[in-house]
Amino acid sequence: MSNELVKTIGNTPLIRIKKIIGEDDQSNSNYIFAKLEGNNPAGSVKDRAAIQMIQGAEDRGEINRGDTLVEATSGNTGIALAMAASLKGYRMILIMPENLSLERRQVMKAFGADLILVSQSEGMEGARDLAKDLQSQGKGVVLDQFSNDDNWIAHYRGTGPEIWRDTMQTVTHFISAMGTTGTITGVSQFLKKQDPSIQIIGVQPTDGSQIPGIRKWEEGYVPAIREKALIDQIEEVEQIEAENMARKLAKTEGVFCGPSGAGALVVALRISKIVTNAKIVFIVCDRGDRYLSTGLFPD
Repeated sequence: MSNELVKTIGNTPLIRIKKIIGEDDQSNSNYIFAKLEGNNPAGSVKDRAAIQMIQGAEDRGEINRGDTLVEATSGNTGIALAMAASLKGYRMILIMPENLSLERRQVMKAFGADLILVSQSEGMEGARDLAKDLQSQGKGVVLDQFSNDDNWIAHYRGTGPEIWRDTMQTVTHFISAMGTTGTITGVSQFLKKQDPSIQIIGVQPTDGSQIPGIRKWEEGYVPAIREKALIDQIEEVEQIEAENMARKLAKTEGVFCGPSGAGALVVALRISKIVTNAKIVFIVCDRGDRYLSTGLFPD
């Protein structure tokens, strides 16, 4: 995919988190780093997978310019796919639960995508079912981020090597929110090949918590690509923990992010209290301006 904008995807900053850590954690020689994926052109970590999935489908002859693509999304993948589709000349139909943020809908439409909303009760499971129904009716091609190997391969080729390079091959723990699980699958596959002792930690919401970008899937909907993830540990985060940390990150560190990245930092701090001499990297999936209408950042 030859486009100047595409060349700006990836090689996102890796910054050290200092002020928010506290004296107790600093004393045990741990370092916590945030990888700022909101710096991608469409504003999230999903830019990497979106480009890879379209390019891969083109290379295999599954889609051609002018085709209609269909995808179920909670927001960030849809935005990234809408951007990529606009670059490549595809029509994009996105299916999304109605309770997700207004900003996400607006950005998708700004890139030219058509949007179908399902009810909150149907959720992402209902969105995924509808996407498959539209494909069966011949109304579009589903790239299917949940079972598409190009999703995690994007992180195996990009995100993982960048973390390994930018930590000077000293990363000891990698922490990522788990939604589609493309990020944690690809990064874990790469980092474990470099050093099997690197700990891979996934973040899920507690029962009843609603954290955009982090999910516990119902049986039958667990992403197929997760089977390839090399996860050592799963930690759960309360919705209020993630939201409070998002506000604290902005005020303390100047990092303006959504609740999924903040939830990963909650877990990073949790891990930092029980290990020493660690280099902990967590993914900041997107930017906070995608959540302004939700009340995450009060007036």
